[in-house]
Amino acid sequence: MRISHIALLLGSAAACLAQSRDTMFDKLADRYYTEVVFRYAPEAGTQSGFHQYDPLLGSGARSEIQAEIAAFRGFETEVAGFDARGLSAFATADRELLLAQIRGQLLELESIRPWEKNPDLYSSGAAGAIFVIMSRNYAPPAERLKSVIARERLIPRLFQSARENLSNPPRVYTEVALEQVPGIVGFFQGDVPAAFKTVTDQALVAEFRQSNQAVIDALQAYQGWLKNDLLPRSTGDFRIGAENYRKKLLYDEMVDTPIDRLLAIGYENLRHNQEWFRRVAAEIDPKRTPQQILEELESDHPEPRKLLDTFRGVLGGLHDFIEQHHIITIPSPVPPIVEETPPFMRALTTASMDTPGPYENVATEGFFNVTLPDAAWPAKDVEEYMQGFNRGTIISTAVHEVFPGHYMQFLWLKQVPTKVRKLSGCGSNSEGWAHYTEQMMLDEGYGNGDRKLRLGQLQDALLRNARFIVGIKMHTGQMTFDEAVEFFVKEGYQVRPVAEKEAKRGTSDPTYLVYTLGKLQILKLREDYKKKKGAQFSLQEFHDSFIKQGTPPIKIVRRALLGDDSPVL
Repeated sequence: MRISHIALLLGSAAACLAQSRDTMFDKLADRYYTEVVFRYAPEAGTQSGFHQYDPLLGSGARSEIQAEIAAFRGFETEVAGFDARGLSAFATADRELLLAQIRGQLLELESIRPWEKNPDLYSSGAAGAIFVIMSRNYAPPAERLKSVIARERLIPRLFQSARENLSNPPRVYTEVALEQVPGIVGFFQGDVPAAFKTVTDQALVAEFRQSNQAVIDALQAYQGWLKNDLLPRSTGDFRIGAENYRKKLLYDEMVDTPIDRLLAIGYENLRHNQEWFRRVAAEIDPKRTPQQILEELESDHPEPRKLLDTFRGVLGGLHDFIEQHHIITIPSPVPPIVEETPPFMRALTTASMDTPGPYENVATEGFFNVTLPDAAWPAKDVEEYMQGFNRGTIISTAVHEVFPGHYMQFLWLKQVPTKVRKLSGCGSNSEGWAHYTEQMMLDEGYGNGDRKLRLGQLQDALLRNARFIVGIKMHTGQMTFDEAVEFFVKEGYQVRPVAEKEAKRGTSDPTYLVYTLGKLQILKLREDYKKKKGAQFSLQEFHDSFIKQGTPPIKIVRRALLGDDSPVL
């Protein structure tokens, strides 16, 4: 009895020590977000639900970037020097996650340097800074309009910084920025005023007109500068190089697999999905080519007026299937609101999941936004647009964005206990999970074995396979831009306009391999977890255990579920 009593006391003391150490680390993390993240990216504070940052905006000035680097360096030293001994397992992982995030930001600012190369960073950044205030009704419109005015007054300085910072950008970056600017100007001319049309304070409205026009003028002047000054001298290289690529994967995704091995894995999965695609197409109709079958699939879509109700029906069916087949626990009975995309968002998205930040306490509803074709469009344009909402695409979009994809992640994120885990995630988890669910739901019987649904899912998978390979090969000097376009067409089974858009995206989004990378990591983790659990394995329990970790790199999730640091791939 005496020995067990002493052991109990020692265990209690150890638990108290871990709790105390965890609290100390949480305070360090709080300071990091306040003194660095939200100080230099106030729009991220707004997005997260911290509205004291709403009137603020970074200047983008080189001196400010240098101060940000110094702040990251200071916290890198503090977090690295924080002794992990005595921390709980969860806090130990948080420390590792925070340190990786800091190093990823330093890599971006010091080595990859998009602030010096990408003109779209400034113009799209200006729109994004206002969009996060417009997109949710977390405060009365007049109050949010005051924040818009305050931010808009700071935007012209952002374009001054762009002129000072941008040095020999890649031509494709400047071309993309020029493509984007007219839409951004339209956003400020039409969408921003429309979002605040209910404000009746005429003095405030007059203030807004002045600040908004100043932004429009600054954007139009920036457009002229891009075209006449920057474009002729845009001869830089978009490639980040093999070493930066390796470090970016290591810091952002905690993946240390050698690049050559990653490519081999990517090609293996590409070939697997291509063969699967051809086999499914032959099962549908062996007399027609896969492309002919795909064209038929694209014509199977609802009328525009029935699109929202079609999505509502699909979401209801997905919800019921998840519960009946014990796929994952749904933490809340409240579904997202399916609605037409608000006017100020329609230029930016065809379908999107709009969830509040993890610390948003007022506008807490989730919106699944769907953009309908414009009623003024010719019938041909409407038909072409609606082909993007064919039956297969509707289901894969609903799975990816809502059930059990991103909306499910949002519902579970509320239960994650720490600020680090709520605010720090990675693409190979968040996008990897959503992409994984597209295949998993069909594997578990959704759609009753409909081969056309499988074909649509596989075409999406092949698009992500192509991103995986193109991103690596373009940025490590093994593939040109034109070769990337051809790869999307021939190997990814994409039409050329999509291929060109995807290749352009890859020039500035080097690690858009995260969809397939994450999916493959999750599939491997599931198999390893199944072996560990044996007869006790439950798909629902695996999914619950996975998603309750938040969206950190899969390495951290593996350690929590398996208790080891075994390979992620």
